[in-house]
Amino acid sequence: MAQTVNVGELTLPQLELLKGQLDQEVEFLSSSIAQLKVVQTKYVEAKDCLNVLNKSNEGKDLLVPLTSSMYVPGKLSDVERVLIDVGTGYYVEKTADDARDFFKRKIDFLTKQMEKIQPALQEKHAMKQAVVEMMSQKIQQLTALGAAQGATTKV
Repeated sequence: MAQTVNVGELTLPQLELLKGQLDQEVEFLSSSIAQLKVVQTKYVEAKDCLNVLNKSNEGKDLLVPLTSSMYVPGKLSDVERVLIDVGTGYYVEKTADDARDFFKRKIDFLTKQMEKIQPALQEKHAMKQAVVEMMSQKIQQLTALGAAQGATTKV
């Protein structure tokens, strides 16, 4: 269970360590959300591509990508079934409607995961801001104390 710490009781070096830890956590959570968005975008694009699979496009010429910059000519022969990459090199044949449902479920799942992470990210941002403010206050106190001590030693 998480420990509650009053940042006002921490020393400046402890605050710096805490800020570093919070920076890492914020970076990790931000990176996680970014990765989920990339995957979600791929599923949205795949779902949108299913819209070209209709009877009027059957038999039309198309370019089949072999790599990101190399294509071969082909013909759209079957608009009823597609192969879906379900991960780790496995493909499943589905009807276009089943594929749409599959992509919708994946998009919804990823959206829920991002919604779970977002509050934690906001909380870490708020904690980091509180630590930075406390560090600033402590630095101001030390600066004022140093100035006051310097003034008394000159007298």
